[in-house]
Amino acid sequence: MIPVRDTVPSRTTPAVTWSLLAVNVLVFFFELSLDPESLKRLFYLFGIVPARFTHPEWALWIGLPVGNYWPFLTSLFLHGSWSHILSNMWTLWIFADNVEDRMGPGRFLAFYLLTGLAAGLTHWFTNPDSTVPAVGASGAIAGVLGAYFMLFPRSRVIVFVPVFFLPVFFELPAVFYLLLWFFTQLLGGALAGLGPENVGGIAWWAHIGGFLAGVLFYRFFVQPTRKWENDEFGLEAAWS
Repeated sequence: MIPVRDTVPSRTTPAVTWSLLAVNVLVFFFELSLDPESLKRLFYLFGIVPARFTHPEWALWIGLPVGNYWPFLTSLFLHGSWSHILSNMWTLWIFADNVEDRMGPGRFLAFYLLTGLAAGLTHWFTNPDSTVPAVGASGAIAGVLGAYFMLFPRSRVIVFVPVFFLPVFFELPAVFYLLLWFFTQLLGGALAGLGPENVGGIAWWAHIGGFLAGVLFYRFFVQPTRKWENDEFGLEAAWS
């Protein structure tokens, strides 16, 4: 089930959303220019390797700097494959503009980085001994989804589902779509805990941590002065 668009139009130009998209794409093209060994080193230096922080002696042994916590932010701009960056940037494109509308560009950027940090910390706490680099913007994007869930409860999402190779489009309440997404992450995290350690894959708990951070912290970033009610989309809300 792939989201195509939502039903809430942007009221302002989402400059930060566009900038985040551009930076992520530029960094990904830089990654494509690297040979496999250089790319691996890039991921180990700037991705989140939990064991690097849990076991600093191991980090020193393999040549990673100790006491450097920048990877909790730099990892948000690295991606491992075309499917990885395309899925993340598509989700950011659909949902982030509306959240930026409600927060304003500066607040939205701070919120994005904060929820990305929360996602990275969650990944560390739930996988403290992992030696696999975690990269990707999905933790911060999960925070955006959490904020969207709270700010736009009446929105709807157009989704695409392939049925016997035929494209089928239908509309879902955004609340239902996002709850389904969240419980999918919970299920994935639970099942991942039953598998072997130190293997690559999806950072399920980072997504969960980012989403919950978005739900909890969005209220501190919404602009306090602007209000709108009963617009043409049937949304009754106030910025407070």
